[in-house]
Amino acid sequence: MEKATLHISNMVCSRCQKVVRNELERLGLHPLSVGLGEVTLQETAAQVDKAAVAAALHKHGFALLDDKKAQVVQKIKSTVIEAIHHRDTPHPHFSAHIAREAGLDYAYLSSLFSAAEGITLEKYIILQRIERAKELLVYDELSLSQIADRLGYSSVQHLSGQFKKVTDLTPSYYKKLQENKRRPLDEI
Repeated sequence: MEKATLHISNMVCSRCQKVVRNELERLGLHPLSVGLGEVTLQETAAQVDKAAVAAALHKHGFALLDDKKAQVVQKIKSTVIEAIHHRDTPHPHFSAHIAREAGLDYAYLSSLFSAAEGITLEKYIILQRIERAKELLVYDELSLSQIADRLGYSSVQHLSGQFKKVTDLTPSYYKKLQENKRRPLDEI
């Protein structure tokens, strides 16, 4: 029998994964793996009360995704977040990486993402990269050159230009503010 796989929106961090795992276990389910946006259960789909799961997850701001297109959009978001926020060296060629991870043509994925989210996939990637840059600036452990390199920018000028366009601040001025102006990943 095939294990049940659940697709869940807004799972963007390890804390989210822990909350989802705890809720599923509280419902008597047995998660085998909990990743960004996806859970595999020991149980089969027929053994899972999706209404109870959806209600339990909704209390924490998550949603159970049944629609295939919504699942693909969540897969795209998870792939981008994983590459930018959870690796020291993100993939510089996002189009190929996203297409490979989703197993679909990038042009289709980009069009689907834009229709579902109201912004282009490219803009979403830029917003995620800038949020990660903000985080690294606040940590104050890397130089701007090292941050640009880690985030796959061709130069400090390229990073600085995108940073200013998104935040209306230069990276060095943002760093001087010493304020946490970051947004939660699920609000981007």
